[in-house]
Amino acid sequence: MANWLAVCSVLGIYLARMVELRAKRDTLPGQVRETRTLTWFVGTGTLMLVGALVEFGWRKPEWNLTTFVLGWACAVTSIGIRRSAIAALGKFWSLHVEIRESHQFVRTGPFRWMRHPTYFSMILELLAAALLLQAPATLGVVLLCFVPALAARVRLEETALVEKFGEAYRAYQGSTPAIIPWKGPQA
Repeated sequence: MANWLAVCSVLGIYLARMVELRAKRDTLPGQVRETRTLTWFVGTGTLMLVGALVEFGWRKPEWNLTTFVLGWACAVTSIGIRRSAIAALGKFWSLHVEIRESHQFVRTGPFRWMRHPTYFSMILELLAAALLLQAPATLGVVLLCFVPALAARVRLEETALVEKFGEAYRAYQGSTPAIIPWKGPQA
């Protein structure tokens, strides 16, 4: 029964994420610079789901309360960070690399801790599935696919933000970690 709880948890988290991706938001339109990495991100998330379910079914691990609790902690933290980032960006939120004419430089909410909190939330979400289903091999394979997409996306987004905000963004780059919040919040 406990193993079904882990499977249902991961399926529920994945379904909630897909519903969230389709949510309509009150945003300002802008020039979309790139769309491939979003497809890559969704693909790696789906690979994580399918691969972790297969690995879980094949390995049939013993129920582990610690990995289950840690998995849910990663999932809840991921959702909280992502929602906080969306709220901080408001009308400037986008699933793509998209800078608007009236774009504002946001340094509130999770942006005080890291420049790309949504990408950190994605890492936590992948880790959540791996922990809940005890699927370390799948996590390793998925990270081999995810990290190049993440690196490409961050590079594109950073370039667009430097073009828009210049030295102010360069100073932010120098003081605030890109993805992993290893420093305290920046003013």
